[in-house]
Amino acid sequence: MPDDLVHDPDGGMPRLLEIMRRLRDPVTGCPWDIEQDFATIAPYTIEEAYEVADAIERQAWGDLKGELGDLLLQAVYHAQMADEAGHFAFDDVVRDIADKMVDRHPHVFGDESRDKSAEQQTRDWEAQKARERAARAKGGVLDDVALGLPALLRALKLQKRAARVGFDWPSTDEVVAKIVEEAHELAEAKHSRDHAALTEEMGDLLFVVANLARHLKIDPEEALRGANAKFVRRFRFIEAELAKLGRTPEQSNLAEMDALWDAAKAAERKTD
Repeated sequence: MPDDLVHDPDGGMPRLLEIMRRLRDPVTGCPWDIEQDFATIAPYTIEEAYEVADAIERQAWGDLKGELGDLLLQAVYHAQMADEAGHFAFDDVVRDIADKMVDRHPHVFGDESRDKSAEQQTRDWEAQKARERAARAKGGVLDDVALGLPALLRALKLQKRAARVGFDWPSTDEVVAKIVEEAHELAEAKHSRDHAALTEEMGDLLFVVANLARHLKIDPEEALRGANAKFVRRFRFIEAELAKLGRTPEQSNLAEMDALWDAAKAAERKTD
């Protein structure tokens, strides 16, 4: 039966679970898969999540199907290792997330009114999460903000959590003033040639910039992804223009490439 299931294209979720169980079999499984643990697989999980976001950004829907499958495999992988260690099984994962979705949407699955804005629903979601944290006896406001998050995203979550208990600047004016202050401190640290101090000041500046994004209701990750994409687009324009002249960026100079960068910006404005 297991072999039939493994090779059944319509086997669905049970097929994937059986494939993972077989890959992890200590006698007949794949040596690489057998050697893995939670810590070694976690980086792949993060990578696959970013690849899902990348496919969405590119609106590559065919790619998205494959990337979602890769991400699903990560959940299956972790659940299989947890099952082997006696922590929980995949069905427990499914049950917990299903219960959470029902509990956090009383306006859909309960008797609460659906007549409220998306903003109000977000506030209700956060309030429910706070009640759940209290039920788990979390000690501090910031205790369960995941350490493994990308630094920029974690900064945003830490700030949001602190803001909920009143630790926040009242307006963007104070945040902008703090950015100016941190920029000056970074400039001063630059002259000290103390790399540790310079790193600390750079971190402070980035943290406050993330705070400004939060006050402006901008996702800093999304904003930076957009800036990255713009940089890639314009630099490719530079490469293409130099190629027409039979040259590469290495064979150019900063002044010429700056001029081409400005040309790329001008070309974008014409198409907007």
